[in-house]
Amino acid sequence: MDAAVASLHPQDPMHCLRPQAVTDAARAFVDAFPGDVLYAVKCNAEPTMLRAIAAGGVAHFDCASEGEVRLVRSMFADAAIHFMHPVKSRAAIRSAWSTHGVRDFVLDTDGELTKILEETGGGAGALGLVVRLALPKGSAAYDLSGKFGAAPEEAAALLRAARPHAARLGLSFHVGSQCMDPGAWTRALALAAQVIAAAGVAVEIVDVGGGFPVAYPGSTPPALALFMDAIRAGAALLPPGVRLWAEPGRALVAGGASVVVQVQARRGDALYVNDGVYGALSDAGAPGFRFPHRLIRAGGDPVASVQRDFTLFGPTCDSADVMRGPWSLPADVREGDWIEIGQLGAYGTALRTAFNGFDRALVTEVTDSPMLATAGYEAGAARAA
Repeated sequence: MDAAVASLHPQDPMHCLRPQAVTDAARAFVDAFPGDVLYAVKCNAEPTMLRAIAAGGVAHFDCASEGEVRLVRSMFADAAIHFMHPVKSRAAIRSAWSTHGVRDFVLDTDGELTKILEETGGGAGALGLVVRLALPKGSAAYDLSGKFGAAPEEAAALLRAARPHAARLGLSFHVGSQCMDPGAWTRALALAAQVIAAAGVAVEIVDVGGGFPVAYPGSTPPALALFMDAIRAGAALLPPGVRLWAEPGRALVAGGASVVVQVQARRGDALYVNDGVYGALSDAGAPGFRFPHRLIRAGGDPVASVQRDFTLFGPTCDSADVMRGPWSLPADVREGDWIEIGQLGAYGTALRTAFNGFDRALVTEVTDSPMLATAGYEAGAARAA
């Protein structure tokens, strides 16, 4: 990494991709999960990352837009693509079905079911229909209970309505992003079993969604095996023969990228850097996620041994472009220094905008290990991509 900074001397934010880390994480999840793994493309749609996901054994992709469907199909001719957004335009449904061979669609209302049937011509006996079930508000970092999903009684009615049209019928839910409680999946699967029983029709698929957490400074999730044990416990309540799906995103790609930002000014304990909440650091803003980080100083000059807590301000003119951290860095950090911020493979690239014209970034592949913590960071060779 240091070699990449010394060679490229980046003046714009530099995204440092670690595809092998993504492949390893994908392989571990595929090996652990008792069903089909659908990568949530919204989390990181960088082609390098998608190829790394596929190299880890993932052959199914959870897409939420026509653009994501088009991207995945352009890269993987034989991939199974699932349109998992509960509200889709008619044009997106037609394109996914007729042009890109998508056969599975999520819904949470009668109106969406009608749209899907009309725009696919009834499905021609090949349609997969998955009803999104609403869950009670949970304790995940990002609660997802308020926007999508049918209440249990409505979900049961939708299963009955969809059954005559579905070659594959499913029920899905999402416990919330960065959920640290394995039991959330057991409880959700128990509710899913009740809904299926109330519907009184055969269901082939239950999709346990995403939300699987990763480590950040000060936040260490339970082992992946405990989540899988909880899912198996809940799945035991389902009718025999139901196939499980999962939609991991963050869990596969978080460790697969870091971002190197440059300090452009220092004012006391405030550092003004060239990326922020309108760029790769959205989760470091209002949500307050903390990320592993370290200082890189050009020319081999020494840095202070004493650490100090700083606030980071992004490059835009918006006062909301602030990341309070705290960011613990050498006390003598100065203009021109770089800060590497890790665990940004999830949503770092995906949430970047062009606000205020700050849309330039350099992309580099590196071979060093993921930044899971500032201490113990292993420098390694890097190459420009």
